[in-house]
Amino acid sequence: MRVAVVTNRDFTGVINRFGQPKPQPPQSCPGWDIDSVVTALEEGGHEVLLCEGDKGLLTTLESFMPPDSQARPSGFVFNMAYGIQGEFPLSHVAAMLEMAGVPYSGPSPLGHVLANDKVVAKILMRDRGVPTPNFRVMRRNSDSIGDLRFPMVVKPPREGDSFGLQLVHEPAELKRAVEMIVEQYAQDALVEEYVEGREISVPLLGNGELEVLPLVEQDFGDRAMRLMTWEAKHVAEAAASKICPAQIGSRLTAVLRDISIATFRACQGRDYARVDVRIDRSGQPFVLEINTNPCLRRYSSYFVAANTAGHSYSSLINRILDIAHTRYFGTVIPQGRT
Repeated sequence: MRVAVVTNRDFTGVINRFGQPKPQPPQSCPGWDIDSVVTALEEGGHEVLLCEGDKGLLTTLESFMPPDSQARPSGFVFNMAYGIQGEFPLSHVAAMLEMAGVPYSGPSPLGHVLANDKVVAKILMRDRGVPTPNFRVMRRNSDSIGDLRFPMVVKPPREGDSFGLQLVHEPAELKRAVEMIVEQYAQDALVEEYVEGREISVPLLGNGELEVLPLVEQDFGDRAMRLMTWEAKHVAEAAASKICPAQIGSRLTAVLRDISIATFRACQGRDYARVDVRIDRSGQPFVLEINTNPCLRRYSSYFVAANTAGHSYSSLINRILDIAHTRYFGTVIPQGRT
């Protein structure tokens, strides 16, 4: 089958530079493993094209996968695009593909927006009975913190990859953190109580009957900053190591699975996702957020879990594609079909 892997590596393909730019990682970022995804799909027998999720995308796709005589799709998109600029950039490529009638992996535009607005996601979680840390939305120093207790985590509610995340211990630090987020990210700040304890990632695979992959614990060792900052995710010297499967009891494991699936449903996840949970010292879990387009690097929590479950990198990527294809067409991709 023809599969287009869509990503954003070149940020020049826009008509105008206008609106809020998407934050870019430092030059030290090791990349998104896009080439490995392309190789994995080729190993699955597919004809693969790597293309940019920008203003030229639909023209490129129409040439690569023209419709058949009944105007049915002749290809599929493996969507790894994070967007370029504007509001909710994660949703942009999905919205373009919906308009053009091209099937794709991962969430719908609505699913991206629900999960990527952390305030909305937390409200949806609570409506489903999912525990999440107490929070407030702040813009000015005069905004009340209500009954929130220090320390607190402050972050922009509509960014991913821990951009802007800060841990604060007193009012002056909180003021500076809120001001930085408002100025740098043009958003109100999400302020939530810090949960001291263990951090577990719950990787999910599928749609109807979800498969919960082995749980992954983030091991911070003796670090003072026990949070998944950008550096803890991507910088080798600061990265948290991973314990998989996480060493937790069967009862707590069942609870984490249930609340993660409830979060996936509430935020309209599709195909695959990762739910991040903190467990306090009394054993109470709190869902931090859901990533409906999780990192698929070879050292990522998602792949570590899949590998523990018996997947090679190639089998995982092709499994995600099959799950997305089944969601659209009711069957996995026929073997040998290109």
